Amino acid sequence: MLFRVYRDAFSGLPRAVWLLVLTGFINRCGTMVLPFLALYLTARRGFSAAGASALLSLFGVGAVAGSLTGGWLCDRIDPNRVQVASLVNGGIGLIVLGLLERPWPIALAILALGLVGEAFRPANSTALALACPPADRTRAFGLRRLMLNLGMTFGPAIGGVLALYDYGWLFVVDGATCLLAALPAWTLVAPRRAPIAAGGAEPPPAGPSPWRDLPFVALVVLVTLLAMALFQLWSTYPLTMRQSYRLPENQIGFLFAINTLLIVAFEMVLINAVRAFSPLRVAAVGAVLLTLGLGIVPLGSTFAFAAFGAVIWTCGEMLSLPLIEAVVANRAGAGQSGRYMGIFTTSFSLAFVLSPLVGTGVYERFGSDTLWYGWGALGLVLWAGFSALAPRLGRGTPAAPAAPAPV
Repeated sequence: MLFRVYRDAFSGLPRAVWLLVLTGFINRCGTMVLPFLALYLTARRGFSAAGASALLSLFGVGAVAGSLTGGWLCDRIDPNRVQVASLVNGGIGLIVLGLLERPWPIALAILALGLVGEAFRPANSTALALACPPADRTRAFGLRRLMLNLGMTFGPAIGGVLALYDYGWLFVVDGATCLLAALPAWTLVAPRRAPIAAGGAEPPPAGPSPWRDLPFVALVVLVTLLAMALFQLWSTYPLTMRQSYRLPENQIGFLFAINTLLIVAFEMVLINAVRAFSPLRVAAVGAVLLTLGLGIVPLGSTFAFAAFGAVIWTCGEMLSLPLIEAVVANRAGAGQSGRYMGIFTTSFSLAFVLSPLVGTGVYERFGSDTLWYGWGALGLVLWAGFSALAPRLGRGTPAAPAAPAPV
């Protein structure tokens, strides 16, 4: 039964979609430097905890610029070329970072990695949106999320083993998988177009700037808030599980494994089940569930209760993020996909910068309970916001007439 649901969910997707998903999967399988970067900087390079946190935020600053730049480039050149350039340069940069020892070169390399590496996300999203018709985009983005989460089950686990042996191997293996991931993306690179003949008509300009699309901008604000709540799982959530729930590291790891396994096993089933409904109204329910799973953290103190909460916030994640991404992809007209996806992915990069600062600030000043009840209350704001935008954005009808992208 489950096999048939997955077969029906994925059947008919174009070959290019599978190659793009494979690119993301290989890249994510090698994700091992970022999860261990703070430990590496403190244990091997002599940074303080505050210094390591500052460098992680610096990566986020580079990621914001990389998302915007990558999206802008995708509307001017083939997004697959942007993917390949990001992966190749990011792979080389990771290997170089592992060789650096002095603070300032390390800081500049981390900033550059955020800039170069995060250009991959809007490029991959734009290429995925262009590779399939609007009706298939929710399925395509759902398939990509499934494979990215599957890849994340390998990367950090392998990275933990390598770190016990030698931290240097994290940078080598992560960099090598970036280079390997560039291969399927390279097969999709389109040949460069011939220059326009003298006297020939110039291509019509792209539509208005996405920043003038007010419903879309409002959606980006809401997604930033949603991502800030979700990214607490990488900062204050482990602290709470350790200090309030008294859970050891292996049980905290099991909570994240619950998230990954549920996404791999059931996300496409859920997406298939809600295809007939308004995606943003479903995302509104998903946002409530995600924040509810975080908001109930102060009510328990056992692993079983934490696992129950993990199931709730994972269901919310599955019912919100892939649907929202498909809406954004459908919102952009031709020649604007890169800019729309770039701004959309910037919301996650910005949240990566703000989330630990806001979360740890509230955690240290007002306490754990206030923090988690606050994220729970945010769910009501997100529900109202997504519900209000649903009639304006629908399934993402383009905001401007389609226009070919300039080369």
